[in-house]
Amino acid sequence: MSYVNEKEQFKTDLQAFVSGLVGHVSTEDKQWTIKGFIDVYKNIYTISADTKIVSKILEIHLFPKILEFAKLHDFNLVLTDHQNYYPDISFVSEKDPGLKFALDLKTTYRLAAKPEFCNGFTLGSHGEYFIDRKSRKNVQFPYGEYAAHFCLGAIYTRATSENLEDVQLRQINELRSIVSVVRDFQFFVCEKWEIASDRSGSGNTANIGSIAKIEDILNGNGMFKKLGEQWFDEYWMNYGKITLPATGKKITKLADFLVYRGQEADLVNARAKATRRKT
Repeated sequence: MSYVNEKEQFKTDLQAFVSGLVGHVSTEDKQWTIKGFIDVYKNIYTISADTKIVSKILEIHLFPKILEFAKLHDFNLVLTDHQNYYPDISFVSEKDPGLKFALDLKTTYRLAAKPEFCNGFTLGSHGEYFIDRKSRKNVQFPYGEYAAHFCLGAIYTRATSENLEDVQLRQINELRSIVSVVRDFQFFVCEKWEIASDRSGSGNTANIGSIAKIEDILNGNGMFKKLGEQWFDEYWMNYGKITLPATGKKITKLADFLVYRGQEADLVNARAKATRRKT
Protein backbone atom coordinates (compact mmCIF):
# COMPACT_ATOMS: atom_id res chain seq x y z
CA MET A 1 0.00 0.00 0.00
CA SER A 2 1.27 3.46 -0.91
CA TYR A 3 1.37 6.10 1.81
CA VAL A 4 2.57 9.08 -0.22
CA ASN A 5 0.20 11.63 1.33
CA GLU A 6 0.76 10.29 4.82
CA LYS A 7 4.53 10.49 4.34
CA GLU A 8 4.41 14.12 3.26
CA GLN A 9 2.16 15.03 6.18
CA PHE A 10 4.41 13.24 8.66
CA LYS A 11 7.45 15.00 7.24
CA THR A 12 5.74 18.40 7.51
CA ASP A 13 4.70 17.69 11.09
CA LEU A 14 8.18 16.49 12.01
CA GLN A 15 9.84 19.57 10.53
CA ALA A 16 7.49 21.81 12.50
CA PHE A 17 8.33 19.83 15.62
CA VAL A 18 12.10 20.21 15.31
CA SER A 19 11.80 23.97 14.80
CA GLY A 20 11.08 24.25 18.53
CA LEU A 21 13.80 21.96 19.85
CA VAL A 22 16.54 24.59 20.19
CA GLY A 23 14.61 26.29 22.96
CA HIS A 24 14.15 22.96 24.73
CA VAL A 25 17.86 22.16 24.92
CA SER A 26 19.49 25.60 25.06
CA THR A 27 19.99 28.41 27.56
CA GLU A 28 19.55 32.07 26.59
CA ASP A 29 23.23 32.29 25.62
CA LYS A 30 22.86 29.20 23.37
CA GLN A 31 24.69 26.77 25.66
CA TRP A 32 23.36 23.25 26.16
CA THR A 33 21.24 23.12 29.29
CA ILE A 34 22.87 19.84 30.27
CA LYS A 35 25.85 20.49 32.54
CA GLY A 36 26.57 17.03 33.91
CA PHE A 37 25.22 14.33 36.24
CA ILE A 38 24.00 14.97 39.76
CA ASP A 39 24.03 12.55 42.71
CA VAL A 40 21.87 12.46 45.85
CA TYR A 41 24.46 14.58 47.66
CA LYS A 42 24.00 17.34 45.07
CA ASN A 43 27.44 16.82 43.58
CA ILE A 44 27.62 17.56 39.87
CA TYR A 45 29.93 15.48 37.69
CA THR A 46 30.62 17.34 34.46
CA ILE A 47 30.70 15.50 31.13
CA SER A 48 33.27 15.49 28.37
CA ALA A 49 32.76 16.53 24.75
CA ASP A 50 33.15 12.94 23.56
CA THR A 51 30.74 12.54 20.65
CA LYS A 52 29.27 9.25 21.91
CA ILE A 53 28.52 10.76 25.30
CA VAL A 54 26.97 13.91 23.85
CA SER A 55 24.91 11.86 21.41
CA LYS A 56 23.46 9.50 24.02
CA ILE A 57 22.63 12.22 26.54
CA LEU A 58 21.03 14.37 23.85
CA GLU A 59 18.86 11.42 22.81
CA ILE A 60 17.66 11.08 26.40
CA HIS A 61 17.10 14.83 26.59
CA LEU A 62 14.94 14.81 23.45
CA PHE A 63 13.00 11.62 24.07
CA PRO A 64 10.15 13.11 26.18
CA LYS A 65 9.52 15.65 23.42
CA ILE A 66 9.54 12.94 20.75
CA LEU A 67 7.06 10.96 22.85
CA GLU A 68 4.80 14.02 23.06
CA PHE A 69 5.00 14.40 19.28
CA ALA A 70 4.02 10.76 18.74
CA LYS A 71 1.00 11.01 21.05
CA LEU A 72 -0.14 14.27 19.44
CA HIS A 73 -0.15 12.66 15.98
CA ASP A 74 -1.55 9.27 17.03
CA PHE A 75 1.57 7.16 16.69
CA ASN A 76 3.00 4.51 18.96
CA LEU A 77 6.76 4.50 19.51
CA VAL A 78 8.66 1.24 19.15
CA LEU A 79 12.28 1.26 20.32
CA THR A 80 14.79 -1.25 18.99
CA ASP A 81 15.06 -4.61 20.71
CA HIS A 82 18.85 -4.54 20.40
CA GLN A 83 21.40 -1.72 20.49
CA ASN A 84 22.73 -2.28 16.97
CA TYR A 85 19.32 -2.56 15.30
CA TYR A 86 17.88 -0.08 12.81
CA PRO A 87 16.19 2.38 13.29
CA ASP A 88 16.49 4.15 16.64
CA ILE A 89 12.72 4.72 16.76
CA SER A 90 9.83 3.28 14.78
CA PHE A 91 6.60 5.28 14.55
CA VAL A 92 3.60 2.99 14.11
CA SER A 93 0.20 4.52 13.40
CA GLU A 94 -2.46 3.79 16.00
CA LYS A 95 -5.17 3.93 13.32
CA ASP A 96 -3.33 1.90 10.68
CA PRO A 97 -0.52 -0.33 12.07
CA GLY A 98 0.66 -0.90 8.50
CA LEU A 99 1.82 2.72 8.40
CA LYS A 100 5.34 2.91 9.82
CA PHE A 101 8.07 5.53 9.72
CA ALA A 102 11.72 4.98 10.65
CA LEU A 103 13.54 7.68 12.58
CA ASP A 104 17.26 7.73 13.33
CA LEU A 105 18.69 10.33 15.70
CA LYS A 106 21.95 11.80 14.41
CA THR A 107 24.36 14.26 16.00
CA THR A 108 27.54 15.83 14.70
CA TYR A 109 29.73 18.86 15.33
CA ARG A 110 30.93 21.74 13.19
CA LEU A 111 34.55 21.60 12.10
CA ALA A 112 36.53 24.32 13.88
CA ALA A 113 38.73 25.02 10.86
CA LYS A 114 35.81 24.94 8.38
CA PRO A 115 32.62 25.85 10.27
CA GLU A 116 30.53 25.59 7.12
CA PHE A 117 31.20 21.84 7.26
CA CYS A 118 30.41 19.29 9.95
CA ASN A 119 32.05 15.99 10.83
CA GLY A 120 29.29 14.05 9.10
CA PHE A 121 27.52 10.92 10.32
CA THR A 122 26.39 7.51 9.14
CA LEU A 123 22.93 6.80 7.74
CA GLY A 124 22.54 3.13 8.52
CA SER A 125 23.77 -0.04 6.92
CA HIS A 126 23.67 -0.89 3.23
CA GLY A 127 23.98 -4.55 4.14
CA GLU A 128 21.47 -7.39 4.32
CA TYR A 129 18.33 -5.62 5.55
CA PHE A 130 18.89 -2.76 3.08
CA ILE A 131 19.32 -5.13 0.14
CA ASP A 132 16.62 -7.62 1.14
CA ARG A 133 13.71 -5.40 2.13
CA LYS A 134 11.96 -8.35 3.80
CA SER A 135 14.92 -9.34 5.97
CA ARG A 136 14.62 -9.13 9.75
CA LYS A 137 18.34 -9.15 10.45
CA ASN A 138 19.43 -6.16 12.57
CA VAL A 139 16.24 -4.22 11.86
CA GLN A 140 13.17 -3.68 14.05
CA PHE A 141 10.71 -4.17 11.19
CA PRO A 142 11.64 -5.20 7.63
CA TYR A 143 13.07 -2.20 5.78
CA GLY A 144 10.37 -2.37 3.13
CA GLU A 145 7.58 -2.00 5.70
CA TYR A 146 8.55 1.59 6.45
CA ALA A 147 6.78 4.24 4.38
CA ALA A 148 9.83 6.49 4.73
CA HIS A 149 13.18 6.68 6.51
CA PHE A 150 13.92 9.93 8.33
CA CYS A 151 16.86 11.43 10.18
CA LEU A 152 16.32 13.87 13.02
CA GLY A 153 19.70 15.53 13.31
CA ALA A 154 21.48 17.97 15.58
CA ILE A 155 24.54 19.96 14.56
CA TYR A 156 26.43 21.73 17.33
CA THR A 157 29.65 23.54 18.17
CA ARG A 158 32.04 22.02 20.66
CA ALA A 159 33.27 24.33 23.41
CA THR A 160 36.95 25.25 23.30
CA SER A 161 37.53 25.88 27.01
CA GLU A 162 40.36 24.00 28.69
CA ASN A 163 39.76 20.73 30.54
CA LEU A 164 36.40 20.00 28.92
CA GLU A 165 37.61 16.47 28.23
CA ASP A 166 38.09 15.86 31.97
CA VAL A 167 35.28 15.02 34.37
CA GLN A 168 35.18 17.54 37.20
CA LEU A 169 33.37 17.48 40.51
CA ARG A 170 31.32 20.62 41.07
CA GLN A 171 28.70 21.74 43.56
CA ILE A 172 25.06 22.59 42.91
CA ASN A 173 25.62 26.27 43.66
CA GLU A 174 28.13 26.34 40.78
CA LEU A 175 25.60 25.08 38.23
CA ARG A 176 25.25 28.31 36.28
CA SER A 177 29.00 28.81 36.02
CA ILE A 178 29.70 25.40 34.46
CA VAL A 179 30.56 25.77 30.78
CA SER A 180 28.50 23.43 28.61
CA VAL A 181 30.55 21.11 26.43
CA VAL A 182 28.48 21.98 23.35
CA ARG A 183 26.42 24.95 22.16
CA ASP A 184 24.73 26.59 19.14
CA PHE A 185 22.41 23.75 18.15
CA GLN A 186 20.80 23.45 14.74
CA PHE A 187 18.16 20.76 14.27
CA PHE A 188 16.95 19.34 10.98
CA VAL A 189 14.74 16.61 9.53
CA CYS A 190 15.40 14.95 6.18
CA GLU A 191 14.74 11.64 4.54
CA LYS A 192 18.05 9.88 4.73
CA TRP A 193 18.44 9.53 0.95
CA GLU A 194 18.24 13.33 0.71
CA ILE A 195 21.47 13.83 2.68
CA ALA A 196 23.41 10.77 1.55
CA SER A 197 26.84 10.89 -0.04
CA ASP A 198 28.25 8.22 -2.33
CA ARG A 199 30.91 7.15 0.18
CA SER A 200 30.91 4.75 3.07
CA GLY A 201 30.47 6.33 6.46
CA SER A 202 32.94 4.10 8.27
CA GLY A 203 35.97 2.05 7.46
CA ASN A 204 35.08 -1.35 8.88
CA THR A 205 31.31 -1.62 8.55
CA ALA A 206 28.81 -1.31 5.71
CA ASN A 207 27.42 2.11 6.60
CA ILE A 208 26.15 4.81 4.27
CA GLY A 209 27.94 8.12 4.70
CA SER A 210 26.32 11.54 4.82
CA ILE A 211 27.30 14.73 3.05
CA ALA A 212 29.17 17.23 5.21
CA LYS A 213 28.33 20.75 4.03
CA ILE A 214 25.92 22.10 6.63
CA GLU A 215 23.85 24.26 4.30
CA ASP A 216 23.23 21.26 2.06
CA ILE A 217 22.30 19.05 5.00
CA LEU A 218 19.76 21.56 6.29
CA ASN A 219 18.21 21.80 2.81
CA GLY A 220 18.38 18.12 1.93
CA ASN A 221 20.74 18.72 -0.98
CA GLY A 222 22.64 15.44 -0.98
CA MET A 223 24.31 13.71 -3.89
CA PHE A 224 21.08 11.98 -4.93
CA LYS A 225 18.95 15.15 -4.86
CA LYS A 226 18.61 15.34 -8.66
CA LEU A 227 18.33 11.60 -9.09
CA GLY A 228 15.79 10.53 -6.46
CA GLU A 229 15.42 7.80 -3.89
CA GLN A 230 15.35 4.97 -6.43
CA TRP A 231 18.89 5.78 -7.58
CA PHE A 232 20.00 6.04 -3.95
CA ASP A 233 18.63 2.56 -3.30
CA GLU A 234 20.18 1.04 -6.42
CA TYR A 235 23.58 2.61 -5.87
CA TRP A 236 23.89 1.51 -2.24
CA MET A 237 22.49 -1.96 -2.90
CA ASN A 238 25.30 -2.40 -5.42
CA TYR A 239 28.05 -0.45 -3.65
CA GLY A 240 31.40 -2.15 -4.16
CA LYS A 241 29.86 -5.10 -6.00
CA ILE A 242 30.04 -4.07 -9.66
CA THR A 243 33.35 -4.17 -11.53
CA LEU A 244 34.08 -1.55 -14.16
CA PRO A 245 35.08 -3.42 -17.34
CA ALA A 246 37.56 -0.72 -18.40
CA THR A 247 39.55 -0.61 -15.15
CA GLY A 248 38.70 -3.79 -13.27
CA LYS A 249 37.90 -1.68 -10.18
CA LYS A 250 34.79 -1.97 -8.04
CA ILE A 251 32.30 0.86 -8.31
CA THR A 252 32.40 3.05 -5.19
CA LYS A 253 31.59 6.41 -6.78
CA LEU A 254 28.22 7.63 -7.97
CA ALA A 255 29.63 9.13 -11.18
CA ASP A 256 31.05 5.73 -12.17
CA PHE A 257 27.76 4.03 -11.34
CA LEU A 258 25.83 6.44 -13.54
CA VAL A 259 28.19 5.86 -16.46
CA TYR A 260 27.86 2.11 -15.93
CA ARG A 261 24.07 2.49 -16.05
CA GLY A 262 24.29 4.58 -19.22
CA GLN A 263 23.60 7.92 -17.56
CA GLU A 264 25.47 11.22 -17.70
CA ALA A 265 27.97 11.62 -14.88
CA ASP A 266 27.55 15.40 -15.19
CA LEU A 267 24.35 15.03 -13.17
CA VAL A 268 26.38 14.58 -10.01
CA ASN A 269 29.95 15.73 -10.62
CA ALA A 270 29.31 19.31 -9.50
CA ARG A 271 27.30 18.16 -6.49
CA ALA A 272 29.98 15.65 -5.55
CA LYS A 273 32.65 18.35 -5.39
CA ALA A 274 30.48 20.55 -3.18
CA THR A 275 29.10 18.00 -0.75
CA ARG A 276 31.34 14.97 -0.52
CA ARG A 277 32.51 14.30 2.99
CA LYS A 278 36.09 15.38 3.62
CA THR A 279 38.42 12.58 4.68
